[in-house]
Amino acid sequence: MSHDTNTHGETASSRKPRVAVLFGGRSSEHAVSCVTAAGVLGAINKDKYDVIPIGIAKTGQWVLAPAETAQWSLAASSLPEVVPSSDTVTLAEIGGEHQLIVASPNQVPQELGAVDVVFPLLHGPFGEDGTIQGLLELSDTRYVGAGVLASAVGMDKHYMKVVFEAAGLRVGPYVAVTDRQWRRDPESVRKQVDRLGFPVFVKPARAGSSMGISKVDSLEELDAAIEEARRHDLKLVIEAGIVGREIECAVLEGRGTDAPRTSMPGEIEVSGGTHEFYDFNAKYVEDDAAALSCPADIPAEAISRVRELAATAFDAVGAEGLSRVDFFYTPDGELIINEINTMPGFTPKSMYPQMWAASGLEYADLIDELIYLALNRKTGLR
Repeated sequence: MSHDTNTHGETASSRKPRVAVLFGGRSSEHAVSCVTAAGVLGAINKDKYDVIPIGIAKTGQWVLAPAETAQWSLAASSLPEVVPSSDTVTLAEIGGEHQLIVASPNQVPQELGAVDVVFPLLHGPFGEDGTIQGLLELSDTRYVGAGVLASAVGMDKHYMKVVFEAAGLRVGPYVAVTDRQWRRDPESVRKQVDRLGFPVFVKPARAGSSMGISKVDSLEELDAAIEEARRHDLKLVIEAGIVGREIECAVLEGRGTDAPRTSMPGEIEVSGGTHEFYDFNAKYVEDDAAALSCPADIPAEAISRVRELAATAFDAVGAEGLSRVDFFYTPDGELIINEINTMPGFTPKSMYPQMWAASGLEYADLIDELIYLALNRKTGLR
């Protein structure tokens, strides 16, 4: 970053690093992103960083957001939302520094000061898929997390599997279904899925937080599940059900040339009855719907293997910053990779921070490390 003097008479080296916390967004995971922001805004070290909360409304407008964490908390009866404003925030380069500008109708634009790093707490399309990362790259602004390609690959469950297979990771049987395939020849899709065997899981290819995902136990249920998933994404991935325990591992980029760091693996335990799998409500709304066991109760050799494969997956997509890698651990001891999340759930109760806490790195320190990594990462091609 430049060390030029900005309009407030400061230099980048004489002040606290300024962190723009970016949340909300245009995806169906808008509310989850707001809850994540509540956690980060409540834990980030404000003695060390100058923090500017920026909300993105569902319309795509950037606005200055209140820093009160209670406004962004999640309750089953009320989902937090960033509302549009007459004041619009933009990121621009002025005098060699990246400045946040507030533009109000019939007013002279106001500079909020230089931004040293953006922390994009955005999930799903238009946030986790490389689009916001591309915008930040174009503005030559440092940011937390994976770059454009890694974000895009990590968002697309189809191409993610292609990359994993190329890296030698074991992937479960699946069928990728495009919009054109489903509209032109749905019977062919049904036959492909039938060959997978039931149950199958029907998933939007580029959505997260289990939205639009259905467990299908028979061919008669397939069409309705496909149409539900298509409400979120016209491209789908349909996966064969795998008998196995769900094991997760948190990955943190190494400093400098160090290898990626991995947490102790954890296991999700979803309470029976109301949840057949780890769905949106189990993740974010119901406090007692799911619990994390970390380290997972698997043999020491399997724990080592999970950590090794998680780091392999992180490197395979070219991830940076943070990722959570999910596996199935089968009764015969095989590890089948399910997916990577390049911006995993990051509320204090989310699995990624919980696994690091169980491995000795607390939430506030994890936030600090991610900002450190972003501040020390070059912009542009790397």
